[in-house]
Amino acid sequence: MFDVDKVRADFPILKRKIHGHDLVYLDSGATSQKPESVIKAMDDYYRNTNANIHRGVYELSVESTRLVDEARKKVADFIGARTEEVIFTRNASESLNLVMYSWGRDNIKKEDAVLISKLEHHSNLVPWQELCRETGAELRIIDVDGEGKLVMRTQELKNSRTQDEVLTENGLKVRLGGFEGLIADGKVKLFAVTGASNVLGTIPDLAGMLTAIKRKAQNATVVVDASQMVPHMKVDVKTLGADFIAFSGHKMLGPTGTGVLWGKKEVLSKMRPFLFGGDMIGEVIITGATWADLPSRFEAGTPDIAGIIGLGAAVDYLEGLGMDNVRHHEKDLMVYALKKMVELQDEELVTVYGPKDVEERGGALAFNVIGVHPHDAAQILDNFGIAVRSGQHCAAPLVTGFGVPAMVRATFYVYNTKKEIDYLVDKIREIPKIFT
Repeated sequence: MFDVDKVRADFPILKRKIHGHDLVYLDSGATSQKPESVIKAMDDYYRNTNANIHRGVYELSVESTRLVDEARKKVADFIGARTEEVIFTRNASESLNLVMYSWGRDNIKKEDAVLISKLEHHSNLVPWQELCRETGAELRIIDVDGEGKLVMRTQELKNSRTQDEVLTENGLKVRLGGFEGLIADGKVKLFAVTGASNVLGTIPDLAGMLTAIKRKAQNATVVVDASQMVPHMKVDVKTLGADFIAFSGHKMLGPTGTGVLWGKKEVLSKMRPFLFGGDMIGEVIITGATWADLPSRFEAGTPDIAGIIGLGAAVDYLEGLGMDNVRHHEKDLMVYALKKMVELQDEELVTVYGPKDVEERGGALAFNVIGVHPHDAAQILDNFGIAVRSGQHCAAPLVTGFGVPAMVRATFYVYNTKKEIDYLVDKIREIPKIFT
């Protein structure tokens, strides 16, 4: 059984006081806190094992290599992958850029289309903008409705001006519309989509969309930004239907500076390296080089060894909790939080954004206090010890599409409680009073 009080005891930072108040950390969508076991695993490495991997036959180097190999297997098992398909990167942004550079530049042509959604984090938007600008391919974007859910049919869009709207600027051609219309001509060569929005929590119907796009464009490659998905729900790449997924270690209780790219072996094995240098080569002569096998081909130079070991420990911790329990806990919190926030909305104190059905959303809750700038609201909440994020959340087209310059966002994770939600709601009520 999931015991949130027991979970909270594992996170040292939750004992902190902020401005004299108990810390209420509601920004796990940006980075999660770290349990004692992750901190200890990294500390043990630096105290007792520190040595470079793959480069020495002495004991410390062998131990370091073994610890990294074990962490890779833990991550692979966590997502149902083969170990050689797990590439360690610095973060999800680097993972997505790796796909753009090493796969996109060799496979996307002028006559092709790249499809993304308006939900995307900039890391899953800007690389594809630049790829389309370079190649002349068309960038197609699935619009969202008033709840922040993806529009499946263009005629469902309320604003007729955006129906199949085509924009051209600086050599980039963009078409905005509904999913079915955007894939109808079979030209989509790459589909890059989030598994869950970092702003609104929206969980797209990946299974339905991937089935449809494989039917319309049989050669389409699918990339899933799973940064807000892998930490929060069970993911099995064998059944997901994607060719690549990207996620960050620091959003799943692991350390910063760690990320993962998973790709199908048959796809990765045909790709050129992203970076060049040590450990990614097969053989080097004065006139050239050959590339190492997977996964080394995409891991040039010394990696964040301690971070990878910490990521392995984070996987152990999440496995111990059970991902079904993690998802159930977050849904329970979201049901409670939405009910409380809708009450505030009915009182005309806040505007709440995102899907109304918790089955269609993750643990992100975006809102604005009416008449108060989001940055001001977040700063006032910080005075009460509440850590929330304000701004455009690296998703400017999505946020500004709701007619606001920014939003306040609270994101929940395994250590959050209903008591903290009550405290958040209580302090939101205080915000307008400060300005009057």
